[in-house]
Amino acid sequence: METRLTKLLGCQYPVIQTAMGWVADPKLVAATCNAGGFGFLAGATIPPEEMEAAILETRKLTDKPFGVNFHMYQANAAEIVDMVVRHGVRAVSYSRSPGKKMVAQLKDAGVVCIPTVGALKHAIKAVEMGADAVTVQGGEGGGHTGSVPTSILLPQVVDALDVPVVAAGGFKDGKGLISALAYGAEGIAMGTRFLMTKDSPVPAATLDCYVKTSNPGSIIVSKSIDGMPQRMITNEFLAELEKAGALKKLILAIKNGLAFRKYTGMSVVSLLKTALQMRGEGQMTAAQTIMAANAPMVIQKAMVDGRPSEGVLPAGQVAGAIDSLLSCEELIQEIMQEARQQMARLNSLEKVKAVEPA
Repeated sequence: METRLTKLLGCQYPVIQTAMGWVADPKLVAATCNAGGFGFLAGATIPPEEMEAAILETRKLTDKPFGVNFHMYQANAAEIVDMVVRHGVRAVSYSRSPGKKMVAQLKDAGVVCIPTVGALKHAIKAVEMGADAVTVQGGEGGGHTGSVPTSILLPQVVDALDVPVVAAGGFKDGKGLISALAYGAEGIAMGTRFLMTKDSPVPAATLDCYVKTSNPGSIIVSKSIDGMPQRMITNEFLAELEKAGALKKLILAIKNGLAFRKYTGMSVVSLLKTALQMRGEGQMTAAQTIMAANAPMVIQKAMVDGRPSEGVLPAGQVAGAIDSLLSCEELIQEIMQEARQQMARLNSLEKVKAVEPA
């Protein structure tokens, strides 16, 4: 299936695996790319000293093009840009606080820039800053998310932009792919569905929690983690945090801030500069700035340490409609087979209409 997205990225199918923190490692990215999709490495949670090794490892596991995701405000952003250019990485994805100079540097090197946005105004701004395509995530999506559903947001963005638009938030199968294409998108991006595969590095205990989640309504949006709306599966930790007072949340934020600083190698000064920069750009309030380090550290508990009850479980609502773990190869083939079936069904409706008497 060829769309403007597949031509832009050099992949076989218009299916993107998003860069979930702690999850999108070289193995998952390579498995996605080898199956015909396009995967992004989670550069925001890979330690700076391991970033280049992760790119090289992905290159060993696949000869297909792949991408790197990172925050342009993170301490090693300039180094990641240099690595991406030096190693011929096909694309980058990013979200909050894009740097216009970095986008220009990447585009000059022929790197495809695909930001993820959750609002029409942000999509328009991203293209003004040089984005080659835009991933639009509706409110059903996992992690940080907005309030507008994909079915409303997607056609708005498609109508407003000339660049390829990728649909995210609520996708898991071929029916979803065809619906996105019908809205005018050039492909779909999925996080939760790739997290819930056999190629995912997520520990079995944590994956079990995802598979057992059968009610999409239990995957809620909370501001308790870092002060910004974030969709997660309800569990013991989140329930306690929802009830916690301001002091308890502040203590957790300081503790996780120090842990995140140690993990990333950032100095206290660098951490504060980053926080102040994001506040100055209107990305966060003062409270959100203090809590910002909570998300990656409490997610790590579940996604890396295999202790889901002690951390949070970011998930799109679609997790409640997934009850099995496939390999990336099986998943993408299943998506494309169902997509072709749906296209044939729609084409048959047109044929029936054509032979009806006037």
